[in-house]
Amino acid sequence: MNLVQLLVRTARSRGERAAVAQGAGILMTYRTLARRAACLATALSRRFGLQPGERVALAMKNGPAYLEVLYGCWWSGLAPVPMNAKLHPREFAYMLQTSGARLCFATPELTAGIGGETDGLDDLMEVIDVSTPLYDSLFQHDETAPAERGLDDLAWLFFTSGTTGRPKGAQITHGNLWTMTACYFPDVDAVGPDDATVYAAPMSHGAGLHNFPYMAQGALHVIPESGGFEAEEFYRLLEVHRGVGAFFAPTMVKRLVEHPGASEAVLEHLNTLVYGGGPMYVADLKRGMEVLGNRFVQIYGQGESPMCITALTRDMHAERDHPAYEQRLASVGRAQMLVELRVADAEGRSLPPGETGEVLVRGPSVIPGYWQDPEATAKTIRDGWLHTGDVGSLDAEGFLTLKDRSKDVIISGGTNIYPREVEEALLTHPRVAEVSVIGRPHAEWGEEVVAFVVARTPVPTAADLDAHCLTQIARFKRPKHYRFLAALPKNAYGKVLKTELRRVLAEGESCRET
Repeated sequence: MNLVQLLVRTARSRGERAAVAQGAGILMTYRTLARRAACLATALSRRFGLQPGERVALAMKNGPAYLEVLYGCWWSGLAPVPMNAKLHPREFAYMLQTSGARLCFATPELTAGIGGETDGLDDLMEVIDVSTPLYDSLFQHDETAPAERGLDDLAWLFFTSGTTGRPKGAQITHGNLWTMTACYFPDVDAVGPDDATVYAAPMSHGAGLHNFPYMAQGALHVIPESGGFEAEEFYRLLEVHRGVGAFFAPTMVKRLVEHPGASEAVLEHLNTLVYGGGPMYVADLKRGMEVLGNRFVQIYGQGESPMCITALTRDMHAERDHPAYEQRLASVGRAQMLVELRVADAEGRSLPPGETGEVLVRGPSVIPGYWQDPEATAKTIRDGWLHTGDVGSLDAEGFLTLKDRSKDVIISGGTNIYPREVEEALLTHPRVAEVSVIGRPHAEWGEEVVAFVVARTPVPTAADLDAHCLTQIARFKRPKHYRFLAALPKNAYGKVLKTELRRVLAEGESCRET
């Protein structure tokens, strides 16, 4: 069933409800959004000759046009290829060429970077600036009926971040996204028609996927005027809109909590902050709950099982009297309703509670494979199980605690050391703002632990940090070296680039080491 039915159903039953706002101003109702999506669908098929199943790229910053283009594509049976607006032109070119997109919608500041890095791409693809009269003219077409799509048909071609090589195209189907939406209500948040979601994180990723439960309920979709995340602006939006929910990366949560305006914010209008996409350290989470209250829900997912593996609910965050409260906060929660989850050894055998292995996932949320990459598909999805590449352990009640990506585990003296555990310990030091831990080769031990630290002033010494670690973790896990940076290298999605940190070590680039 075509995802566009979420919009069709809501437009029929709640057509006069406000659908899209920019800042404080309402831009369109659900009836208007549905009409524009239908007209755009007609233009895509008649004017550009696109057939169901073909791909349409989006090189767009957050804006009202984003939802129009997404739902116009689905109305016409096409598959959007959303691309992060912060990418390099070479990365745009790779995704455009690989996906075979014949059309690309772009916001004005990105149009110049589309196609320029790949010879001949301009001859195969047209770029439409969504701020121009050409884009406006597409809505002059007659409306058309939604295209028929099956649950196995491609709905969203998501390119992975590619921190360790070329990004792969995860083929997210209509069925995958229906599953994610169905799991959202019982496992994540009970969205209602009077609520609103604010798109502060990129709509090309988790924030965009966050639209479906709000679309299903006829809630309001709010685009910040900045087009992104500014803590002060987000707090101002809470004064205007009610029942606000948003999808945030952990780094955004930290910035929101540390903003000077947090103490005076109108929090009564904030419903839920769903966080995911990277590790949320316990120290940061506790501080967030002190400042913002019990409004947090964590989700764990991957592009290969979008936003739909586990969830740590608001109630779980609030159970401070539970004997395993600290361990639960450090976890990513329990499997979502339609997901089967296990932890396995290198041979794929399930491990008992408490033992550490690779996280495996099965269910209708898991993609069928990667775009034009059967080798990667065969390696990652075996016997119906998604091999996530994440290392973790399940407890007896089904709570999953992630240790690290399998490639990031440090083996020193034959013993596994999980960087996240060391990072968690260091972040409890009051003068450590950010930290990332990696291993580097050691002649005797195989690998040794190195911590890259972004410090607050006065900057702590290595001896300070060493003494602190010894109160938190076993002696053999503590870093053997500390390197101090002004900032950690991150990709366009805010994830720390450990590959870049390894390069810094390998090439001996200057930064203070103790």
